[in-house]
Amino acid sequence: MNKVSAWEREITDEQREHVQDLLAKARAAMEKVKDYDQAAVDRLCRAVGWATANEKTFTRLAQMGVDESGLGDRDGRPAKRFKIMGVLRDAMRQKSVGIIEEDPEKGLVKYAKPAGVIASLIPTTNPALTPPVTAIYALKAKDAVIFSPHPRSKATTFETVNIMRETLKRLGAPEDLLQCVRTPSIPVTQELMAICDLTMATGGKPMVQAAYSSGKPAYGVGAGNATMVIDETADIEEAARNSRISKTSDFGSGCSADGNLLIDSRIYDKMRDQLVSEGGYLCSAEEKAKLEAALWDDTGHRTMNTIACPAQRIGEIAGFSIPDDRKFIMVEQDWIGKEHRFSGEKLCVVMALYRFDGFDDGLQKVRQIYAVGGTGHSCGIYSFDDDHIDRLARVAPVSRMMVRQPQSKANAGSFTNGMPMTSSLGCGIWGGNITNENVHLKHYLNVTWVSRPIPEDRPSEEELFGEFYGTETL
Repeated sequence: MNKVSAWEREITDEQREHVQDLLAKARAAMEKVKDYDQAAVDRLCRAVGWATANEKTFTRLAQMGVDESGLGDRDGRPAKRFKIMGVLRDAMRQKSVGIIEEDPEKGLVKYAKPAGVIASLIPTTNPALTPPVTAIYALKAKDAVIFSPHPRSKATTFETVNIMRETLKRLGAPEDLLQCVRTPSIPVTQELMAICDLTMATGGKPMVQAAYSSGKPAYGVGAGNATMVIDETADIEEAARNSRISKTSDFGSGCSADGNLLIDSRIYDKMRDQLVSEGGYLCSAEEKAKLEAALWDDTGHRTMNTIACPAQRIGEIAGFSIPDDRKFIMVEQDWIGKEHRFSGEKLCVVMALYRFDGFDDGLQKVRQIYAVGGTGHSCGIYSFDDDHIDRLARVAPVSRMMVRQPQSKANAGSFTNGMPMTSSLGCGIWGGNITNENVHLKHYLNVTWVSRPIPEDRPSEEELFGEFYGTETL
């Protein structure tokens, strides 16, 4: 008897009716706000932002998410509230109603329109963060959102959405602009994606693939395997500190967490020692073998009980002891390839250390690592050599590259770089995504281009064809 895939199960009549009811309410809510001006829309965004990102409320929701799912750092996750504030900052600095851009020289005027009703798939690792990030951008665009929680953290998502709904209601706005599926399941999610206008899919590969096959437009994300190049010009203390910050954020559960450090052999020992000073635990060869057996099963799949948990818990599962003052785990690695599992994504506080001899060797190792996994996502470099930075940017098959920044705190936007704030990172054609941008306000909008006549802009044929103009043709 053939096993039925979870994504192929049939939806019940009751489930279908529930989803259709949510869609009808969402469209009715959008109709009520269709004439809101920019000031009215911005007021909704600010209110929802404050309701979810104030320190007291977000701390409660963030810790609720960790307690419910069993994944992540209970003490550290509340710091993610900065992302909601950053998204609100970006949203407030842009127009989203009526004319949003004019180019008189080209005779173009752009008008913003809502994208429609959005299906938002919420990952189990960010049930308190992703809903308000999506909601702010959606409200700014006058969209409605139907959230589909992950079953493992559904109560946290319900609570977060309810807070936002109550906030809208107090302002006299239709709370059904933001709704949540009552009984999340794969068939319900499938139906939701099929009937909504757009899907925002933040989650695992099967979810993203399902979104792309739903028959409706979708923005998905790709897998990470963030790799950092540390050359001989690097500030070793800065590089080690940032690597620790990135690796330990929410116990390394994010796809942006540093997975691999490629270190110039001339500074390798100093960098490794500095990482130990930052709280790294360096595995022996015997411990490394035990760690690999704990992190991956016999088929090469990551074991769920070792994802997003403290170093000491991982060591316990692997069968060796890690001192209480150690924050992350390091393994020294020589080989790269799918059969060498530490060169792939790890989703925990484990990082692999590699040496390279000369920058050409470093670039070759970057190519090899991304051939294993993480193509399209992110990389970074600690260097003060602009030529090295340029050469990595030309070679790395990634959508974003951080220079001298903690990867997991920077590539989705921070207050010290210019990346758009988001909780969804497109990975481009490399990662099987339609965009390689940080998914932000522009992706929540339809835009009407209005074109007026301009003086003719037609170059001569000689100018167009250059050296080939007038030459003999076949």
